[in-house]
Amino acid sequence: MRNILVTASVAIPLAFIAIAASMSEWFNVLENALSDLGHATRSGVAPVFNAGLVIGGLLAYTVAISSRDVKTRYNILLLFSALTLMFIGVFDEVYGKLHFYVSVLFFIGLLFYTAICALDRALSLTVRSTAVVVVLVMITSWTLHYIFKIPKGAALPELICVVAWLPFYFKIYYK
Repeated sequence: MRNILVTASVAIPLAFIAIAASMSEWFNVLENALSDLGHATRSGVAPVFNAGLVIGGLLAYTVAISSRDVKTRYNILLLFSALTLMFIGVFDEVYGKLHFYVSVLFFIGLLFYTAICALDRALSLTVRSTAVVVVLVMITSWTLHYIFKIPKGAALPELICVVAWLPFYFKIYYK
């Protein structure tokens, strides 16, 4: 059952994002942030995008609170990431800075989760080493975006971080 929840907690938001992006005539992964799809007054696909984030967050929250066999540190970081993912959907770009802050917190949660994997001696050296590389990739993707405006939009660094984090989420929570 948990494997289904873990998979759904990722598949649903990613599917809803893909559906929203495909329904949008203006969205460009290099020019926009993913959250542009969820802007309640500027995007006709906002309900699809935001619903996907909220549902995915609720599912990840359920994974975290029901996984008593997983180390507490992972459950706490997953709870944090799940809540901030839901907040991204609830407090869309219409909320301005609040949306920005919850988005930043979400990606910090993914970064910390991956960093904890890099430090977890219970994981293999290969997994820990890969986690170090992924942390560096996450930091590099955001540095390129914020400092050098490469790419112009945040969607690509957002997707890089989520996709790079997924193997560690699956490693810890799949049974």
